[in-house]
Formats: sequence, C-alpha cells, structure tokens
Amino acid sequence: MNLDTLKTNIKDCQVCAAFLDHGCNPQVQVSKNNKVLIIGQAPGLKVHENGQLWLDKSGDALRGWLGVDKETFYHSGVFGLLPMGFCYPGKGKSGDLPPRPECAPLWHPDLLAELKHTTLTLLVGQYSQKYYLKHPHKTLTDTVRNYQNYLPQYLPLPHPSPRNFI
Repeated sequence: MNLDTLKTNIKDCQVCAAFLDHGCNPQVQVSKNNKVLIIGQAPGLKVHENGQLWLDKSGDALRGWLGVDKETFYHSGVFGLLPMGFCYPGKGKSGDLPPRPECAPLWHPDLLAELKHTTLTLLVGQYSQKYYLKHPHKTLTDTVRNYQNYLPQYLPLPHPSPRNFI
C-alpha cells in the first residue's frame, strides 16, 4: 500500500468511533521526504476542531524548542507529524485521556515503512517512548535525561503541554 492510500485510509478510519465522544477526526501529516518524524500522543480538542496537528499551545512550545516557525514546521517537508492515537480521545480527570491503543499497532508499521528518508524520530511524551524505546527508564524525566542512549534513531522529549510546566 502506498503512502497516499494509507493516509486516505487513516482519514476514513472509524475503528475507535464507539469510544470517542467527539467522533473520529484522524490527524496525520507525513510525506515520503520527511527527515524528522515527530511522534506525539494524540490530538487535543483544539486540534480536533482545527484539523492541524500541534496547532495549539503545546505546538507553539514544541516549535520554540525546535527553533522553527509555523511555515517551516508545516510546509517545508522536513517534519512529519504522527500521533500515537490519531483522534482526540476525550477529557479525563486531570487532562486529556491517553491515546487510543488501537491506532499505533494498526497504522504505524505501514506508515514507517514508507518513510525511508527519516533520519531522526522525536518521541514526544511518555506514550510514544513506552511504545518505541526498548528500555525506557522508569520515569519520563530519566528517559529524557538519558537521551544519548536512544540516539541516533530516537530523541525522547517531554510533552510540551502547558500543564507540564505548572
């Protein structure tokens, strides 16, 4: 299956519909030439509504960390944006619910097979790190602190949510 077909299939995905109070609105932004792949958690409500990954306060912080503007982030072709869960999972007691567990095993292997030019994958937040790192540390802080253990393939980062910096 080619990348365009995969992205169309993801956009049409309804696997989790019964679990999503706000409905399905799968988000993914990747192209064959992406050099940097950013694997995050799941879209928040604002992203669910605006249809653009990382177009919220967390995205502002992430772009600031990377030293890139919105134009470069979204339109240069350098960055691919791949969430662990493609749809907004809903609100929990202390923030958004975790990404739905169906998405990554269902879609990531085929997507990653198509992204042959990716030279670095940023794993943003605990969900992507637990999924992709063979030996993550007990805490996200320790995993990020020991980032050298995962280079050159992965660079673990904390999630840039404003909630994490209270």
